[in-house]
Amino acid sequence: MLAAKDAMATIAVKDIATAKTFYGGILGLKPFGSESDGVILYRSGNSTIVVYQSQYAGTNKATSATWGVGEELEAIVQILKNAGVSFEHYDFPGLRREGDVHIAGDFRAAWFRDPEGNILHINSM
Repeated sequence: MLAAKDAMATIAVKDIATAKTFYGGILGLKPFGSESDGVILYRSGNSTIVVYQSQYAGTNKATSATWGVGEELEAIVQILKNAGVSFEHYDFPGLRREGDVHIAGDFRAAWFRDPEGNILHINSM
């Protein structure tokens, strides 16, 4: 039923102006459509990311969105660091860390938070 349909990430924020600066400015996502009251739609590849204003923003303790960035991972980590983004460091079984990048075999990944505390993830897939 849903296998052939596109999915989207939906990310709650308290401050839509701060979110616009982060998602549009720092992450470089492009808004599309008209911005409605408290909702911004972004394109990311063939996917849609919905950023919306909510009193429950930042309460999710798990990853909200993931981007597979392939071989560009380390370069993107450095660009984000240069823009002031701090990276999360986790002690997951089977993963070792080199700087901000977690590694398990060919898999490389990094996690960071948006201004509301939502966890975002980039990886080498």
